[in-house]
Amino acid sequence: MRQTLIRTLFLISGIFFVLLGIIGLLLPLVPTTPFLLVATFCFSRSSERLHQYLLNNRWFGHYIRNWEEHGIIPLKAKLFASSMMLIMISYPLLFLSFHYGLKALAAATVIFALWYVWSKPSTRPLPADKESESTLK
Repeated sequence: MRQTLIRTLFLISGIFFVLLGIIGLLLPLVPTTPFLLVATFCFSRSSERLHQYLLNNRWFGHYIRNWEEHGIIPLKAKLFASSMMLIMISYPLLFLSFHYGLKALAAATVIFALWYVWSKPSTRPLPADKESESTLK
């Protein structure tokens, strides 16, 4: 009974995050990829069929597979995410008047997010045999 409830909650959450991802496709400044990654996680816990559907989707399946298998964030995505974060945080920090503690918290959050994004690899790691060949040359 408990397992069924948990699977159902993951399934509902997965559907919810897919809907948010679709909204992100339609509205500027609303991200798509993070919502689809969370949906993929939820479906991996609730519905193998929906999980495989997202992994094999022709538009974004390779991004999800690269994230699941290697934790990859492509360079283009890193640049876009970084520029959006900096643009979105600049106006409130520079031109709006609110408590300096809140400004510091917002800046720290963006700095942490930037660190996280840039700490992930941009490309797949070399296979072990090619890696040893490149170090020998």
